[in-house]
Amino acid sequence: MKPILAEVITIGDEILFGQITDTNTQWIGAELTKIGIRTVRKSSVGDTREAILAVLDEATQRADLVILTGGLGPTKDDVTKVTLCEYFNTTLERNPEALAFVTKFFESRGRQITEINARQADLPLNCTYVANDWGTAPGMWFNENGTVYVSLPGVPFEMKNLMQYRIIPMLQKHFETPVIVHKMIRTVGIGESFLAETIADWENNLPAHIKLAYLPHFGQVRLRLTGTGTDSIHLKEEIDAQVQAVLPLIQPYVFGYDDDELETIVASLLAQKNWMLATAESCTGGFVASQITKYSGSSSYFVGGVVSYSNTVKVSQLGVKPETLAQFGAVSEQTVREMAEGVRKVLGANVGIATSGIAGPNGGTPEKPVGTIWIACSTEKQTVARLLKLGPFREQNIQQTSVYVFNLLRQTLLDEL
Repeated sequence: MKPILAEVITIGDEILFGQITDTNTQWIGAELTKIGIRTVRKSSVGDTREAILAVLDEATQRADLVILTGGLGPTKDDVTKVTLCEYFNTTLERNPEALAFVTKFFESRGRQITEINARQADLPLNCTYVANDWGTAPGMWFNENGTVYVSLPGVPFEMKNLMQYRIIPMLQKHFETPVIVHKMIRTVGIGESFLAETIADWENNLPAHIKLAYLPHFGQVRLRLTGTGTDSIHLKEEIDAQVQAVLPLIQPYVFGYDDDELETIVASLLAQKNWMLATAESCTGGFVASQITKYSGSSSYFVGGVVSYSNTVKVSQLGVKPETLAQFGAVSEQTVREMAEGVRKVLGANVGIATSGIAGPNGGTPEKPVGTIWIACSTEKQTVARLLKLGPFREQNIQQTSVYVFNLLRQTLLDEL
């Protein structure tokens, strides 16, 4: 079956100026994948006739489906509809169905429709009107010379609902698409290149219709298996069999699948033991605690934390010995061990985790350069510490440290189950 190829285009100067973040193309690409349509390119252009015409010419040469978002407002700076008329050699005409909808939209809110509002109903003659139940800018569907073009409002809430409830069903009816199945293996504690070497033989023997992608991010690597076929049940069985074949090679590094996160896996392990967690943070400045508490229900396994940025707080609140700091320094195995043990005891938790290091970009020394970070995990049974040697970038170091300390916690909990 021939794959259906799509291109997604966002229109708006505010995106190019960095005033808003484009989340539309990512979301659309994910939704198209679910119905077997492959996105081959995403792009953003400004609110100019020339830019829109140029990107449409390029997209038409590559794609069976072109989706545009943005530029559909009633004001003069929104030029998408006028430019589409030029591209398709047609004119705008007030659509009675669209006008009735917009009129009802404003009347239901106790407002009189104005001429500017009514312009939302002005549509290219060659398009199919797609009602927008969530706003006033309608969707437009064009079918020209074998290519489908869909124009949607840029407001994410309106765009997502139009796609989900209107456009996706229309696309499924219009195109004969293959079945696409994804499976994600979530790994931590092994670099992308080492992981690739470890599973090279398995990867080389994957069938042609199952592809593997490596997706690294802050100390983790996601292995994404993507299968293409006609039978979803059979395809899922094939992919599951491939997962079982590779697991013996990478089992120590696998912490979950698909949408699993390290924090949720840790939460599940804490719940199994009915344990409470406490955190002591220096270089991460509370980031670890924030990653825990961003999930609802974290109060059932997280008792609290101490951001012990200064040595004074390490001593007075966590019980770190002054002589430990004097002899070994704040960034040391000895100090981070006492931090983890101290926070566990002070807050009455079953397990404590701690971080202490030089996040950068300043503060490093020849003996302890930027990126030198110690982490520890303490239970009544044991205290384990690890040395991290990261890079010069502060934000990256903080996020990677969070990943590594959660993985140390995961490994400790598994040892004690």
